Amino acid sequence: MEIDRKHFFDGVRGPLYGGRLTRAQVAGMSALIDRFEAGGETDDRRLLAYMLATAHHETGGRMQPVRETFAASDDTAIARLDRAFAEGRLPQVSAPYWRRDADGKTWLGRGLVQITHRRNYERLSSLIGVDLVQRPERAMEMAVSVEILVAGMLRGAFTGRRLVDCFSPGRADWIGARRIINGLDRAERVAGYGRAFFAALGG
Repeated sequence: MEIDRKHFFDGVRGPLYGGRLTRAQVAGMSALIDRFEAGGETDDRRLLAYMLATAHHETGGRMQPVRETFAASDDTAIARLDRAFAEGRLPQVSAPYWRRDADGKTWLGRGLVQITHRRNYERLSSLIGVDLVQRPERAMEMAVSVEILVAGMLRGAFTGRRLVDCFSPGRADWIGARRIINGLDRAERVAGYGRAFFAALGG
């Protein structure tokens, strides 16, 4: 089912982007829509809307793969996370997963959806067929990041919950869908984004 791109971008520009879209934002949203249209897994636009909402939230509206803390480099991200951890601003973190391991690799958050910890890089590698263990930085590539987000949310690779658990005939759990990624953290905010994307998609 083909998405009317002009209608879509006209529909999100005001409610979500203050009336103006950058080329990078358009490119990121287009990449997700392209994957949805080509994938053939579902034609339920609510699923696409919530994927777009997740990317919007996780990237701070940039719609491009980002590192945790929005740092320009791994070293900067590590330094920022170390500082936050030392100052007690990461109470949910018991061990600093972002520090480089014996091979010099860091498993900090990367992508359109922030995958962290080596075990999650391993799981996503198996799911999408891209070796993120040898090269975790590949999660910053747009095509790879799109596949991580789409396949991960459709198949429950992040928390065990899937989009179809929240969206089905007669059911639309915009709030609970946040559990696919991260409990109910900012659930209402992301739900609002999702509804706005869905309206722009012609929902």
